[in-house]
Amino acid sequence: MHFPSIPDAGTPRSALRAHERNWSIRSIGAYRPGPGKAHGVWFRAVFTALALGLLALAAGCSRTPPEQALRETIAAMEAAAEARDSDALVENFADDFAGPQGMDRDRFRRYLALLWLRNRQVGVTLGPLDVELVGQDRARVNFTAAARGGTGWMPERAEVYQVKTGWRREGDDWKLISADWE
Repeated sequence: MHFPSIPDAGTPRSALRAHERNWSIRSIGAYRPGPGKAHGVWFRAVFTALALGLLALAAGCSRTPPEQALRETIAAMEAAAEARDSDALVENFADDFAGPQGMDRDRFRRYLALLWLRNRQVGVTLGPLDVELVGQDRARVNFTAAARGGTGWMPERAEVYQVKTGWRREGDDWKLISADWE
């Protein structure tokens, strides 16, 4: 096997360029476009596409931890209550939801409509959530809820409730299956 000799420091620039053409591996650094340059571009493009595909796959495979997903669902329900959006609030209820005194989803929606008719301004603030996961697909969450309302811009009424809830995971979503407050 024959390797070309390495030129010394006194070699003219034109001879160096000729010398570089004899090497199959180019030195690290910038060099003019020419044969061999396109291979680096294709390699980078393929490598980048592969890396992005693996990142997308990893992101798609990761699931939100159950407790975090449950906390996010409850936060969304709190926001829906303050926005007076009963559809968004009740969409997180299971079909077999059971509340106090036999209240189902429809009765809860009517209960909300009555509260919102009596109070033009409604506010809800939840206390710390005490989350207890039961297996992989059930949970109990207890918390305090401060509800305030009024006809003007200042709240005229406020009450604090102790709330106990039961939850079931259906696919990736948590659904409220029971609630009791006092």
